[in-house]
Amino acid sequence: MEFTLLIVIIILALIFDYINGFHDAANAIATVVATKVLSPFQAVVWAAFFNFLAYWVFGFGVADTVAKTAHTMDINLVVILAGVIAAICWNLLTWWLGIPSSSSHTLIGGFAGAALAHAIAMHGFGGYVTADGTTEHWYDIVSWYKAGKDGGLPSGVIIVIAFIVLAPLVGAFGSYMISIWLLNASTKKVLPKVFTIALMIGTIWFVYEQMVPYAKIEKPRFDSHLWSVVFESHNIKWFLVAFIILSISTFALTFSSLSLHKADAVLKKMQLLSSAAFSLGHGGNDSQKVMGIIAAAVAVYINTTAQTQESMAAWLNVVLPNDDLGVKGAMPGWIPLACYSAIAAGTLSGGWKIVKTMGSKITKVSSFEGVAAETAGALTLYFTEHLKIPVSTTHTITGSIIGVGLTKRVSAVRWGVTVSLLWAWVLTIPVSALLAAIVYYILSIFLR
Repeated sequence: MEFTLLIVIIILALIFDYINGFHDAANAIATVVATKVLSPFQAVVWAAFFNFLAYWVFGFGVADTVAKTAHTMDINLVVILAGVIAAICWNLLTWWLGIPSSSSHTLIGGFAGAALAHAIAMHGFGGYVTADGTTEHWYDIVSWYKAGKDGGLPSGVIIVIAFIVLAPLVGAFGSYMISIWLLNASTKKVLPKVFTIALMIGTIWFVYEQMVPYAKIEKPRFDSHLWSVVFESHNIKWFLVAFIILSISTFALTFSSLSLHKADAVLKKMQLLSSAAFSLGHGGNDSQKVMGIIAAAVAVYINTTAQTQESMAAWLNVVLPNDDLGVKGAMPGWIPLACYSAIAAGTLSGGWKIVKTMGSKITKVSSFEGVAAETAGALTLYFTEHLKIPVSTTHTITGSIIGVGLTKRVSAVRWGVTVSLLWAWVLTIPVSALLAAIVYYILSIFLR
């Protein structure tokens, strides 16, 4: 029975990943479609390719954060099943209504809501004594907040909730600043060029400092030291950050010498780069959520069936990392491969209702604004992935589009549409949690 539940959860998690792909396809392709840089079909193929390419770029930090949304020692597989079902239902509903809600938050909300319902069902609203003698309450089953190690960023559901606000704000601020930078670079003034050169030097120095040297690479991919460093996944991400910033900087240095027609032609080509960069971030952030759910399901299966890690079949031998105990995470290769393939296939299916909202209803988007929005969104996703925070790609790109709209004038942003989106963002976690709790109680009647 437990093994059957585990397989059902894995299948449904991959279905959710597929739905996530077509639900969030608009995030990466809306601006390139709106500006007619690519046809809709070309755009989804382009985005899907880079969704899948993220498999070789990003690690499993976000997956680990999602897996630890609830304490896996205190839940059962019905909890995870209920969370995934609720997340699928909410994603399909918002897709049907054309609302670009967060797949990240609906999955975490569903997982947390089902876990809370399980704790209440098992222990009620009062305190209870655990095996180690400590007293806990129903709300302790969710990992709300955990201080960062060695002064690092804290984790937990509260941090994820905080980034409902912070991710779009960072995206909006980034796209606004990029737009102002490029607008000034289009003039003949010297100061913007000095700033651009300083930014290029600063970027090269920063990325160099982030590089993992050959001596610290656990499993070098090549005999050559150079190629092992270049193709280390952590390093690839920072090379991409440098490439994006240096490409835009190069354009900024020549912007003032280009005619309007030539500048627009170059910007349209740069949109391919910014769209690809955002699709990479989308794949890296969103596919990891499903990896986290699968990892949590395996951990719960091991706990509820009293199996040992060593007795598990190799294809299910998932180990959740534990920094406190010095345990490193491990995941069979088929899990990330399946997750990245599912989200890429979903992106290929498109999400045309949401494309319309993202590409034209928030603000009218030109190639210039598309580059600024997607670049800011991509950089935001790269840095939050580095910090192991599962943010919403939808919120990030929406904030970025609002940011470029603000450079024209405040009224250029259709605030009526934006306020509707904000309500969807605020409601996603509580509604998903409530829905998951209901699903959990229904499933508990039949799955004991």
